[in-house]
Amino acid sequence: MSDAAISEDMVLGGRLRLRQPTSGHRAGHDAILLAAATAARPGDRVVDLGAGVGTAGLALARRVDDLALMLVEREPHLASLARDNARANDLRAEVAVLDIAADAAAFAAAGLGPDSVDVVLMNPPFHDAARHRASPDAARAGAHMATTTTLELWTHAARRMLKSGGVLTLIWRADGLSEVLAALGRGFGSLALQPVHGQAGKPAIRILVRAVKGGRAPTQILPGVVLNEAAGVPNDDVSRVLTGQGALALAAP
Repeated sequence: MSDAAISEDMVLGGRLRLRQPTSGHRAGHDAILLAAATAARPGDRVVDLGAGVGTAGLALARRVDDLALMLVEREPHLASLARDNARANDLRAEVAVLDIAADAAAFAAAGLGPDSVDVVLMNPPFHDAARHRASPDAARAGAHMATTTTLELWTHAARRMLKSGGVLTLIWRADGLSEVLAALGRGFGSLALQPVHGQAGKPAIRILVRAVKGGRAPTQILPGVVLNEAAGVPNDDVSRVLTGQGALALAAP
């Protein structure tokens, strides 16, 4: 990919500089909210599945020091940009070019064997092809459109690599909550859910979910995140989160 097809953008209120393609899927609120919803501690081994150019994983690493971070991305050109972005932001991260649907042997060869990871975060493609027209841009369509097996494949990969008691955090469309609960029904528990509303008084558009491998605690539904007030003015608390000045309630231990 030529340099002409790459832009350099600042996110997290200028705290994170990203090189990313000018077309296709680009860094947005979903990745930053995912990072802000992820609980991690210094020293944790953390995997960002389907990392793209590294937005969510690197945003988490900017908030939490000394993570052992791995960015997993199947597209070599995006993985290369993720590697460059980690270096440019002086953040330590390994990068693996790996398909989420690869078998356990392929993950182990990349250093991601069973029961080896503390935290997984992921922003899978979640648009329903039956209700959303795919973008003519192949890269954008691949990053956004889900299939009937997408969520099961991604949660299976996370479940396999997480240690017992390890934590998965994901973002999905709010009207697909039943799909998330079904996918997490095997091997995960202690769910915590935090809806994301585009505007106050409107239905949620996203759902952030934290799940614990082997967890047994009751499910919790936390107060929703509101991006914009009813008048369309950005919510102050969320604006601080989006500029890297705080985390969401879901990230609390």
